[in-house]
Amino acid sequence: MTQPLRMGLDIGSTTIKIVLLKGDEILYRQYRRHHSDIRGELIRAFEDLAQSFPGISVQISITGSGGLSVAKWLGLDFVQEVIAETIAITKYHPETDVIIELGGEDAKITYLHPVPEQRMNGTCAGGTGAFIDQMATLLQTDADGLNDMAKNYKSLYTIASRCGVFAKSDLQPLMNEGAEKADLAASIFQAVVNQTIAGLACGRPIRGHIVFLGGPLYFCSELRKAFERTLESQAKSFWLPENAQLYVAIGAALSANGKLVMLDDLIHSFMQESGFTPDITRIPPLFADQAEREAFVERHEKATLELFDIKAQNGPCFLGIDAGSTTTKAVLINNEGQLIYTYYGGNNGNPLKSTIKILKDVYRQMPEGTYIANSCVTGYGENIIRAALKVDDGEIETMAHFQSAQYFCPDVDFIIDIGGQDMKCMRIRNGVIDSIMLNEACSSGCGSFIQTFAENLKMDAHSFSVEALSATNPVDLGTRCTVFMNSKVKQAQKEGASVGDISAGLSYSVVRNALYKVIKIRDTSQLGKKIVVQGGTFLNDAILRCFELVSKREVIRPNVAGLMGAFGAAILARKRCADVSKVSQLLSRSQLETFKVETRTAVCQLCTNNCKLTVSKFSNNTRFISGNRCERGAGQDKNENLLPNLFKYKYDRTFRYQPLSVDKAPRGTVGIPRALNVYENYPFWFTLLTELGFRVEVSARSDHNLFEKGMDSIPSESVCYPAKLVHGHVEDLINRGIKTIFYPSIPYERKENESANNHYNCPIVTSYPEVIMNNVENIRDQDIRLIKDFLPMDNHKKLAQKIAEIFKDSGVTLKMAQSAIALADEEYFRFKKDIYDKGQEVVKDLERSGQKGVVLAGRPYHCDPEVHHGIPEMINSLGLAVLTEDSVASPGLLERPIRSVDQWMYHTRLYEAAAFIIDKSYLELVQLTSFGCGLDAVTSDQVQEILESKGKLYTLLKIDEVSNLGAARIRIRSLKVAMDERLQRSDADILKRSIGDYKVKRVAFTPEHKKTHTLLAPQMAPVQFEFVEAIFRNAGYRVKVLKEASQEDIECGLRFVNNDACYPSIMVVGQLLNAFVSGQEDPNNTSVLITQTGGGCRATNYVAFLRKALREAGFEQVPVVALSAQNFESNPGLKYTPKLLHHALQAMCYGDLLSTLLLRVRPYEKVKGSANALYRLWSQKAIAFFNRESRFDGLSKPYQMERSAEALLDSGSVAAKKVVSELEEKIGFAKDSRSYKSLITNTIDAFDQFPMVDGPRRPRVGLVGEILVKFQPDANNHVVDVIEQEGCEAVMPGLLDFFLYSIYNPIWRAENLGRSAFGAFVSQRLIDIIEGYRKHIVKKLKASGKFQVPVDIRLLSEKAETILSCGNACGEGWFLTAEMLELIESGVPNIVCAQPFACLPNHVTGKGMIKELRRQYPQSNIVPIDYDPGASEANQLNRIKLMISTALLIHERDHSDDDDIIHNAESERRNEPKALQKTSDAFAVSPEGVS
Repeated sequence: MTQPLRMGLDIGSTTIKIVLLKGDEILYRQYRRHHSDIRGELIRAFEDLAQSFPGISVQISITGSGGLSVAKWLGLDFVQEVIAETIAITKYHPETDVIIELGGEDAKITYLHPVPEQRMNGTCAGGTGAFIDQMATLLQTDADGLNDMAKNYKSLYTIASRCGVFAKSDLQPLMNEGAEKADLAASIFQAVVNQTIAGLACGRPIRGHIVFLGGPLYFCSELRKAFERTLESQAKSFWLPENAQLYVAIGAALSANGKLVMLDDLIHSFMQESGFTPDITRIPPLFADQAEREAFVERHEKATLELFDIKAQNGPCFLGIDAGSTTTKAVLINNEGQLIYTYYGGNNGNPLKSTIKILKDVYRQMPEGTYIANSCVTGYGENIIRAALKVDDGEIETMAHFQSAQYFCPDVDFIIDIGGQDMKCMRIRNGVIDSIMLNEACSSGCGSFIQTFAENLKMDAHSFSVEALSATNPVDLGTRCTVFMNSKVKQAQKEGASVGDISAGLSYSVVRNALYKVIKIRDTSQLGKKIVVQGGTFLNDAILRCFELVSKREVIRPNVAGLMGAFGAAILARKRCADVSKVSQLLSRSQLETFKVETRTAVCQLCTNNCKLTVSKFSNNTRFISGNRCERGAGQDKNENLLPNLFKYKYDRTFRYQPLSVDKAPRGTVGIPRALNVYENYPFWFTLLTELGFRVEVSARSDHNLFEKGMDSIPSESVCYPAKLVHGHVEDLINRGIKTIFYPSIPYERKENESANNHYNCPIVTSYPEVIMNNVENIRDQDIRLIKDFLPMDNHKKLAQKIAEIFKDSGVTLKMAQSAIALADEEYFRFKKDIYDKGQEVVKDLERSGQKGVVLAGRPYHCDPEVHHGIPEMINSLGLAVLTEDSVASPGLLERPIRSVDQWMYHTRLYEAAAFIIDKSYLELVQLTSFGCGLDAVTSDQVQEILESKGKLYTLLKIDEVSNLGAARIRIRSLKVAMDERLQRSDADILKRSIGDYKVKRVAFTPEHKKTHTLLAPQMAPVQFEFVEAIFRNAGYRVKVLKEASQEDIECGLRFVNNDACYPSIMVVGQLLNAFVSGQEDPNNTSVLITQTGGGCRATNYVAFLRKALREAGFEQVPVVALSAQNFESNPGLKYTPKLLHHALQAMCYGDLLSTLLLRVRPYEKVKGSANALYRLWSQKAIAFFNRESRFDGLSKPYQMERSAEALLDSGSVAAKKVVSELEEKIGFAKDSRSYKSLITNTIDAFDQFPMVDGPRRPRVGLVGEILVKFQPDANNHVVDVIEQEGCEAVMPGLLDFFLYSIYNPIWRAENLGRSAFGAFVSQRLIDIIEGYRKHIVKKLKASGKFQVPVDIRLLSEKAETILSCGNACGEGWFLTAEMLELIESGVPNIVCAQPFACLPNHVTGKGMIKELRRQYPQSNIVPIDYDPGASEANQLNRIKLMISTALLIHERDHSDDDDIIHNAESERRNEPKALQKTSDAFAVSPEGVS
């Protein structure tokens, strides 16, 4: 019998690959870019195939990130790409240990042993082929050209690879300052390597035999070499198979075993669009009709500046230059201020070269008798251009833009400028800049993104924007980070969106980013009355139109919008010219003809910063040095009379201690990592351990090399940089031979402010030692003792007991520990007093001298020079003193209560520091935050409120591992300009911008409100909250749960909640607020209900987010009822009666039970829809049971489990109803249950006897994670439905267990941290009581043997302690790890760990514990999924389906006689060389045979 032809079709984000196999022989192969026209390229590709093989039939399997929707559309088999490549590799290279595959937008690492374990990029397309293409475009080349450049590199720079936007922010200043392109190209490849290892390996080292796959690794030899350089100490070999770029398609072909399909039929199907279901939502077009468009064009033609003839000029002229991030602009004006010359063009990464070209052109056109009297430069390239060309003056771009806007609109009160990589917004009051806002650490949605995307489509930006104006169906691309936007763009393209639809969607997103992320606008009235928009991006009419649509305002867009920086610089040059008869010092025409510049790189060795310098030497023998943090790098002597820098003082003071010599340390050596809260407590720990007779060695100073030492053990790619550095510090101590490392977990700091609500450390600072223990393999491999115990810094009695216990084997007694702690405490307070005294000394000096200062307020570890990247020195260089928050903060300065729950000790200082400076004209506060710091979503808004209460400016600097300070310098210089401007105003003028009192005025929920108000609650767990709603109604409260969270709710949340807040807070606040904004609810007769946890997670502050949102939306009168066990707030109208609590516990138990029963039977139902029908019956019966009098039943409709019309029809069908009625008759539950026990009995019996199909049990997939994302289907994109649709059974532990975990925590704290013994006693009794409510449920479920049985929380805590400490109590804490353990041990090894993007507790107890779970349970198959408003649902689905594919493979293997499921037969291997070599030596890769 003839072997059938098998075809693999791999549809990637940027390419299409086709492989045709006969047996194992490749008959045909194609590799071609689809340029986002997937359907069109498929038609062309298959027509080419049909010419070579006319009339064939094939078995076909589709794979790739774009393949799923095509497979669904055509009804063909789909295989996950990682499964496909695994099939191919295990067939041809069974010795392979790790596969590294990079695609257009996908990056994957597959570990093949002991069981396949796959990692795939989640929310980010950074470090992929698309990223390389973006960076190549920036360097004016393509991927091949980038590869050729990198071959000649000499030095590597640190480049961010999270996304193209961040990398551009790093690359552009280096390009502007003359860095070698070869070095930049190699640095880009190294960034891809770092992103792959840190972002995907997530704590699991890449070892053994490594295979490279995918287009970027196939075509870019220098990228492979970068991987080899980085991994050579861990790898046994590297191998690039022949046809590496086709291996996923080959694997798909190998897995093809379905029906034969005629090739001609496939081509015909591709030509048809019917049956294609889009996932992307659409928004209205930019213009309703042609008349509206014409009116728009006519209106914007009015703000026009006439260009006069330069050749007709005589006398002085004034030159303005704007050296931007991607373009250089120039304007020449005459003595009357008229425009006589303009230039706008790309600078190709070299603003100096483009400025010389401009100057030559100006000199050539200027007539005799005309001369440049003065010149001014602004923008990114200001410094090098001023130095090289002797430009007379320089100015910060914000001031230049203000000057030009004022020219067009003298009473302008708001300016927004969107450039290539930056956004600037300025509020103007009384004719001067009042406040300045810039994009923080991200260029999300700026002009360069649109430009790059246009270039990817082989279009220029103008043509791309014109397409948007006539788009009829724009796509909604979200309002978050460009990475997410990029993924959505790709998804839209796969679904056939036109270029115009995408261009219009991008325009909307740029505007919404500017309004919601940068300006953080809540109400368009805040924008002012006279708005000028400028920057090259606003020359795009689509963006201009979107801005007017979204802001609901008409604005002024000058015809020279792209030249406004240069025009403003020219205006300033004219204003500042002291003598118009003199000629500028600018290089003359003849000097320009002989001008040359040479650049080289160097490393400054004058201090431990080792700054990477770019040295530009000019032909006049002057030079310009960039990259230096201080003046010494530029060849200048260090100024000994520098302004105070308390960051440096504090760093030196913290680590000034000398350890005991080895011979004087009887108890040996202990290492301490120089990281996180060690910056707070090092003087204490050093003194304590030294007094006990230990030699204390602190790890080396941080630098990027140290970071790279620990990079491969970082389990979470989105954790903050200070946390990532811990891994390197621990490796540094181990490399020194230190066998004992002291790095305790500190949940509470000392309570230094009695007025604060609590004194937690942040979840990362508290628990990061747990991450280190379970991810740094050298700890176990080298038998290191890591002391990571949870220690009570606020209870010295208990601390002494713990220290004595820890060092018992070293002979330390309790008395010794007590004595050492007393001395350590004295030293700690000396240390803190020294810093505070130094701060007060500086404050007095500033007050006396009239100089100005900045309180650079962050966390103790922000004093680390590797973390702050020289920002304090940069501030000093601008003539400002630098203080730390703890050098000015003092308890009692802050007026209370404030809106936020003041629960983190470091942030309490931050608030007090803000309160200290608000009445001091010579001080400003700049908040320093690490990228990914979730807590600062809470604190930044609160600090801003405190500062603005007295008219102070608020500036936030976001920092990361990337050391470029360009954006930070702009922000600080802009702040300084604003400080100088304020000197021109009276105190009365300053107070005009104040927002008044920052203290919160809470509206309580009263007994009167109970009578008249509806209590609105957000959805959290649909099954359980049906009954919670019922029990509150039964108690007389008009509670209404908002059953679903719509896209409009989330958009509302994004508008009114800090954009760095986690997804649950955005969703919850958005749901509640949108009920008022949309007019659905009456704010005068409605209160809102929200839970408040009281733990160290930011969930405690959801109530603060909500109050702020209500106030800013104009609904401040709405009472907010915070439900908390601690009863933080008093609400006289809400009483927790014993009856209410009794029914609440019953309802929670029953809700969990019903969820468990439904999930168990639904995948196996004989009659489609019958499981949901049975669920709905019991849900209605339980609602009737809990709300006996049916009070307020009409307030809301029941939650609808079915998502589609088809599912709704199925559950309401005659057949489904018949199943339910037969069960009713069989069991006899037609009448409502009179007792809780009978309700449980009848419910379990009904589901136990539910008719299910015969056959083996499906693979079970557990769902754990952050509480809202886990239970709320709208938050997790209905992941339970996905699991069931993929042929698995979903298992979801109950909601009540989370509350039991919260109740258990005081027991652990009493035993281990010396907290209340009475609280522990109460908690034990409460757990006993609650378990009593579940007793009958547990008994019945055990008797059935069919269902998952709840486990006592105390047993779960014992299980958790085998992995981590139960001191991890922030968010879901240890309970999350315990849930995963319980699932694995009960036969559910496949787990989706769902968390909000950048959820702090889950960095530790979710992602941070997966490696250890896999070590202890090799069969575990866990995928962490980040959820976020802008995250790509397609990407989430791919990763979940990838995990499920592995689950199905393992399930099939475990239930098959043939264990060789994935075809790894040695006998079928191709005749490829057995001795694996480095790929660079193996063969020269060429694109031969590739279409």
